[in-house]
Amino acid sequence: GDPKVPVLYEVERTRTGKSFSVRSVKAIQHGKPIFICQASFQLSQESPVQHQFTMPTVPPPEELLTQEELIEKFLQNPNLAEKYRKHLNKIQAEDVPIDIKPVNPPDIFCAEPQEPKHLFWVRARGYIGETDMKVHCCVAAYISDYAFLGTALLPHRQYNVKFMVSLDHSMWFHAPFRADHWMLYECESPWAGGCRGLVHGRLWRRDGVLAVTCAQEGVIRVEQKPNQSKL
Repeated sequence: GDPKVPVLYEVERTRTGKSFSVRSVKAIQHGKPIFICQASFQLSQESPVQHQFTMPTVPPPEELLTQEELIEKFLQNPNLAEKYRKHLNKIQAEDVPIDIKPVNPPDIFCAEPQEPKHLFWVRARGYIGETDMKVHCCVAAYISDYAFLGTALLPHRQYNVKFMVSLDHSMWFHAPFRADHWMLYECESPWAGGCRGLVHGRLWRRDGVLAVTCAQEGVIRVEQKPNQSKL
């Protein structure tokens, strides 16, 4: 999308039921759709059928370094290669309105494959407060996309990424939460292939309640390294 051009939103009342309703939204710029969303809404209902996964056991955010602090630590290393220094400076220059504390930050000096799993604490910067829950859901939607698809690249760190973009993104909201409070984002990639990657994510409240589940598929294209001669 173009932030300088107004967006026309077309909303279709796909279904209106007693407890569930669905709306389809199309965002249009220059006469073409740039975004399509299907949103489902439910009236609050109680049920004895309840279960959830168990939140991973990790150090609390107070014991971990922020992404900015980790970058500063790396940049102070005089042996840091120039390409890594440029990449870290580029990340540092981004104005991201999210606080991030990786649980197991990847070693930038090592290109060894890693398990396609990623854990980090996240929260929106600033104070949102006890406002409409829909506001916190919108902020969580923004947070959920950050560093999500990159989880699929952890086993393939030897390749340079040429192009990576989301194809679709789905979210399910299970319980109330505060997007300006620390939440643990658990990301994993069960599959990648055919220039595509699939990732799953879970946003946990600090008290162990599963607040949000996410899924995303995206395009991942890397530079193919030429076959080396064995002679």
